[in-house]
Amino acid sequence: MTEEKKEPGRTSPRVVAVNRGAEQADGRIPRRGPRHDALDAWIGRWINEGHMIEADGTHGAPITTSDVYEWAVGGFFVLHTAYGRIGDLPVGGTEIIGYDETTGTYTSHFYDSQGNITLSTLTADGDTWTYQGETTRSTVHFTDDHRVQAVLHERTDDGRTYNPSMRVTLTKIA
Repeated sequence: MTEEKKEPGRTSPRVVAVNRGAEQADGRIPRRGPRHDALDAWIGRWINEGHMIEADGTHGAPITTSDVYEWAVGGFFVLHTAYGRIGDLPVGGTEIIGYDETTGTYTSHFYDSQGNITLSTLTADGDTWTYQGETTRSTVHFTDDHRVQAVLHERTDDGRTYNPSMRVTLTKIA
């Protein structure tokens, strides 16, 4: 069998997007880069413990969840599943985190057990990641060689003033 030589500018069939099937495309094949590799900090199994924050700043209902962050097929996206309780209420959700090279941004799509969808952008500054959604913001500080996440969740009703809503600590167990 002889290998066909590709001429400059010539396209060949390949899968460009799984939901589109095979199509003619130029030779550019997506590759993971350093921005994808930065998501490795999240990968693992975590126990999440903390509490809600009441309007007066006092501790509210306890929070306990089990969180798993793993690479999705292909290694471009992180799949995060969480199950647990806020007080007596069973909660959970599924999140997909990814980096889009065309826009240069990280995004998170979170689907919670209450039927809500939250879209956030993420920014990374060293070991601190910040989620920014339409009415929510979360600041994640990785410590202890990325084995601990200290997280402050905040919410806004007016788009300007943020109030603390939850404080949790995730500890990597595997």
